[in-house]
Amino acid sequence: MDLQLKGKVIPVTGAAKGIGLGIVEALAAEGALPVIIGRNQADNELAVAAIKSGGGHAEQVVAELSTPEGCAAGVAAVAEKYGHIDGWVNNAGVNDGVGLEQGSYEAFVASLHKNLIHYYLCVHHALPYLKQSQGAIVNIGSKTADTGQGGTSAYAASNGGRNALTREWAVELLPYGIRVNAVIVAECYTPLYDKWIQTFDNPAEKLAEITRKIPLEKRMTTVHEIGAMVSFLLSTKSSHTTGQLIYVDGGYTHLDRAIT
Repeated sequence: MDLQLKGKVIPVTGAAKGIGLGIVEALAAEGALPVIIGRNQADNELAVAAIKSGGGHAEQVVAELSTPEGCAAGVAAVAEKYGHIDGWVNNAGVNDGVGLEQGSYEAFVASLHKNLIHYYLCVHHALPYLKQSQGAIVNIGSKTADTGQGGTSAYAASNGGRNALTREWAVELLPYGIRVNAVIVAECYTPLYDKWIQTFDNPAEKLAEITRKIPLEKRMTTVHEIGAMVSFLLSTKSSHTTGQLIYVDGGYTHLDRAIT
């Protein structure tokens, strides 16, 4: 299926690794020009090199998205280089374990900046360009907004906020023909996920325990499956889809645990 994304400039935040990189790979395969926005230039450039070695195109911009200045600078750099922005993917963030009992005001607010506030700020600054292109927006979210996890209040709150912003922006941007959707992730194996798994006494046993509870095929979602859905939502093939929270999770969030 031709998603008609060829030549479209689509920034993807936090896309040097993991889910973000999977999204970039999917967009590059469709002929789009994904622009990785992330804090680490070396990581960004490695990801760009990997895409180009596979015959695709990608570029990168260095920006610290946990600060308002970094968000503004990242968007400005993309706009200055290309003159247009044809879509936007908010993906950057980290499940940083800022809980209720052991957390603090400072840690909670810092986590909101890392996980939620830059979603707002990046789109705020990119909006004039998205109006011109009628570009779609995709927010990446987590099941923690629905299920909770324990010990990660700030991340769960951020993901609840991501879902709410998705629906709010879908309403606010209707007059401009800008569609806004979210892809919600549950268990997807990434470098960050592996780092978390390695904190357990028996990582292999813990991973097997989690995987057994994923209803469809008893396996983790892949980053490429997330990338495929994001690409579809950015394309005109999903031209009448907006305000949706789409769970690409093998049924993990909503299907009865008893079936596993």
